[in-house]
Amino acid sequence: MTPIVIKTIQFFLSLSLLIVLHELGHFIPAKLFKTRVEKFYLFFDVKFSLFKKKIGETVYGIGWLPLGGYVKISGMIDESMDKEQMREEPKPWEFRSKPAWQRLIIMLGGVTVNFILAVIIFIGLVFTYGEQYIANDSLRDGIWVTEKSLGDELGVKTGDKVLSVDGKKIEALQQILPEMVYGESYTIERDGQVIEKKIPVDFIQTLSEDKDKARFIYYRVPFVISAIPKKSPNVDSGLQKGDAVVEMAGAPVEYKDQVIPILEANKGGTVPVKVRRNGELVDLTLNVSEEAALGVGLGMTPEEYKEAGYLEQKTLKYSFLESIPAGWNKGVKTLTDYIRGMKKIFNPDTGAYKEVGGFAAIGGMFPDTWNWPAFWATTAFISIILAFMNILPIPALDGGHVAFLLYEMVTGRKPSDKFLEYAQMIGFFILIALLLFANGNDLYKWLFK
Repeated sequence: MTPIVIKTIQFFLSLSLLIVLHELGHFIPAKLFKTRVEKFYLFFDVKFSLFKKKIGETVYGIGWLPLGGYVKISGMIDESMDKEQMREEPKPWEFRSKPAWQRLIIMLGGVTVNFILAVIIFIGLVFTYGEQYIANDSLRDGIWVTEKSLGDELGVKTGDKVLSVDGKKIEALQQILPEMVYGESYTIERDGQVIEKKIPVDFIQTLSEDKDKARFIYYRVPFVISAIPKKSPNVDSGLQKGDAVVEMAGAPVEYKDQVIPILEANKGGTVPVKVRRNGELVDLTLNVSEEAALGVGLGMTPEEYKEAGYLEQKTLKYSFLESIPAGWNKGVKTLTDYIRGMKKIFNPDTGAYKEVGGFAAIGGMFPDTWNWPAFWATTAFISIILAFMNILPIPALDGGHVAFLLYEMVTGRKPSDKFLEYAQMIGFFILIALLLFANGNDLYKWLFK
């Protein structure tokens, strides 16, 4: 199967699972409070259904329009806009006849299930696979900024040690870039000096202009030979696996970032080098391709990196009981990070609104090969997104209903059915506008970027 087919299958599998469980979050408390549920649908059944079957008082079905799903609860003003039912006298089994606290629980059920589902997935992932990360404070000679233009925009350069973002210590190398995307300021150590810097307000927009270069903060790679392929221009140069290049063209070198400019200056020719081999220095002359490459592999095992003092890769393993708070913390952090990102989106100066995406953007989050850990991690993230988006106080979303219920509980006055109908219509148009904007962004990027 092609990558796009694999992504599409994962997208619909994940979306279907999340929709069904979200709607179950409404369905189950509705049933517990003896509220009639007329329909339970995966996807929308505009004009017709792909499948439907009535069991008891509820019609279960699958619609053809994959924009979400719904449960139709009797006596509730929702996306069905069933005005005829609302004109009749309230029945004991209807939503509007139930106490406000029961209606609140029913409306909060969907987002609650979405968040709990994400936490359960995170618990399963950390229990099954643990967590691996490169300890940030173990980087002996700081970070490697692979894209100088992005580094200059942010104010970091190769060799810097990133200490904290917004006053929060950075524990893992992998945390640096996400924290900087969401953050306001950071602290680095450069040449023995501790420096405070501001993160440019439009840094997200700068990153989005070239996503292929967005991951530009890396660990510094020692120039230690791990492989010499048969097609390498240096297969007969005397270079051996395990050699550590310590000098090139007369200049001392240790890392790949130091070697790259020298190879650029000597591409298509040869370059003299010194390598350390079994504790001794060996002089060699290496061939440089027209692409400014030696045609060799670089790398060390995690144990070798640690033994040489370059960096330490940590692996955390969790028992089942330990995985529960770890999964919970991961769920909470994912939610708080997403909220931080949303704050950036609502600030026009950041340009982050240009990165709002629709279904294509969500589908693009899945890997292009089938990978269960990646699938579940992405599903958990999307579940967090659905929880947050649904609790926004927009009429037609769960959060809109919750806002009106809280108003009723505080004031003791229930909004009129006519008001709720108008609010539902306004909310519906807001959602359509957001969908058009998000998916329009996807289309624009596909056509012009």
